[in-house]
Amino acid sequence: METQSVFLPCYSIGGKDVYKKVPDICRPYGTKAVVIGGTRAMAAAKDDLLAGIAGSDIEIIDFIKYGDDVTYEAAQALEENPVVQSADMIFAVGGGRATDTCKTASDHMNKPLFTFPTIASNCAAVTLVCVMHKPDRSLAGFHYRKEPAKHCFINLDIIAKAPLEYIWAGIGDAFSKEYEPPFSSMNDELDHSNMIGVDLAKHCGEPLAKYAVQAYEDCKNQRVSEALKQIVLNIIITGGIISTLIETEKYNGAIPHSIFYGSTPIEACEQNHLHGEIVAYACLPQVMLENRMDDFERQFKLNRALGLPTSLAEIDIQIGTPDYEKLLDGTMADRCMQYLPYPISRDDVDQAIRKTEDYHNAHVTND
Repeated sequence: METQSVFLPCYSIGGKDVYKKVPDICRPYGTKAVVIGGTRAMAAAKDDLLAGIAGSDIEIIDFIKYGDDVTYEAAQALEENPVVQSADMIFAVGGGRATDTCKTASDHMNKPLFTFPTIASNCAAVTLVCVMHKPDRSLAGFHYRKEPAKHCFINLDIIAKAPLEYIWAGIGDAFSKEYEPPFSSMNDELDHSNMIGVDLAKHCGEPLAKYAVQAYEDCKNQRVSEALKQIVLNIIITGGIISTLIETEKYNGAIPHSIFYGSTPIEACEQNHLHGEIVAYACLPQVMLENRMDDFERQFKLNRALGLPTSLAEIDIQIGTPDYEKLLDGTMADRCMQYLPYPISRDDVDQAIRKTEDYHNAHVTND
């Protein structure tokens, strides 16, 4: 029988005092840490982090910018940096691009990694997968770590003050977890880890429906709240645990992420719209295709309440244009469309989008 090892994410969440947990949690891995991240992210976290380790034997030997994008070249530059080489552990501070660069470099170097997300736009801080770009910012592929970061420290005071668009897009991306793994896996007999991951995904929508609008309003006012805590946990931790447990190539995607990746060659989408924004829209054609109208109406209302798109025009695409044909072609070519519970054609996706447009046109004027 094949041996299987599963390493689940660990985390601490709170206000700025959460960083006071760093010495006790990190001490078994050494005393010298290098902080790597984006310039703004490190500036946002620096004072709290230094206060958190004050009086301990943990020493931060430098603060280093991760690069300009999440590339293998940026990761290699970190691996070759003498300061990084001399550190006992890496503290990755920031969003997904900085974190995935650090995740890749630390994996190659076999150095313990700790993550300090300063925004809640995705689950990169606790996942195995690193989404890598080429120097021209196109997709280069995926690097998979052997295990997640040793621990994730979530400072809600920083996240509440981050640019509002990040929590907005993070909520949009989190919506897809309720729909994609259960759909992609519905005809399979699942082993233990996949079964637990898919079952967890089925429940992602409950806290989002309950807390997302309030959490978004709280972030507008830079206010830490229970609603914000629950949504940040949903985005970073629940999404990350699901991603860790399920077979990514089979179950971690369906129409929502395929439509997103199909949109990436379209200049207006790439320049003007965030990943989670487009994924939130694309959840609607997914549920429409399944003819789950109660869920469709609930998702439509949530998108409208949060200002997330419910029509193609809101992501700068019009039916009948070359960009729309490019979107359909890209959607069908995406890897997420290669493992589905039943055949879905280009025409099926086209009809689901058109029905979503019809619903939007019939209801949006009544908002």
